[in-house]
Amino acid sequence: MNRNRIIILLTFIALLTVGYFLFGQTKVKTDERFVSYTVDTKIQDLKFYWKNDKGEIFKSIDNLKNWLDTKNKKLNFAMNGGMFKKDNSPQGLFIDNGRQIIALDTTKGNGNFYLMPNGVFYITTDNLPKICKTSEYKETRQIKYATQSGPMLVIDGQIHSAFKEGSNNLNIRNGVGILPDNKLIFAMSRSEINFYDFADYFKKLGCKNALYLDGFVSRTYLPEQSWTQTDGNFGVIIGVTTNKK
Repeated sequence: MNRNRIIILLTFIALLTVGYFLFGQTKVKTDERFVSYTVDTKIQDLKFYWKNDKGEIFKSIDNLKNWLDTKNKKLNFAMNGGMFKKDNSPQGLFIDNGRQIIALDTTKGNGNFYLMPNGVFYITTDNLPKICKTSEYKETRQIKYATQSGPMLVIDGQIHSAFKEGSNNLNIRNGVGILPDNKLIFAMSRSEINFYDFADYFKKLGCKNALYLDGFVSRTYLPEQSWTQTDGNFGVIIGVTTNKK
């Protein structure tokens, strides 16, 4: 291969590389209605937290943050991770580091959790994120973390059929979706919003599936965006950490 061909080949490879980074990854547009955070579960340390090593429920983001400090971990992001009962136990399926704590709830009832279809958000042992309808969830040993909630926001690229555009059912809401590049997008509304507009946010980002986590009790800790809500009284908390230097 002569020198000119080598130069042409190297230039082509360089252009392909640049093109991947410019166009091959999902770009999340800023929407001031929401506090949002993107997570690459392949390279970031995302975990679900419920109890500390003494068996005490964390309840608040502040309690979680202080506990992580003792483990030499820095909390970069946290959000309440699904609905819970009066005793702060998770409502529906909860898997903690491969161990099922609460079984899947397939019963019928009232409230957002039971607005069918509801769903499950889980992380596999290969650190792949998944969101599916409860009816499609399959029990397997290959799941590291899981939380059940409802309703689904986006199902196979479509907004949940029960949501009405222009609805006056307004509330603070938070949820999670899977972007086209298989990264997670967590979002919480800064002010009250209806289900349709909240689901539409995830749909417009290209999420094929997204799940509602909770309503007015929702809190998000995201210091890199100067959003530091550390209170709360939750069940499961989802957090991303890094090791302290």
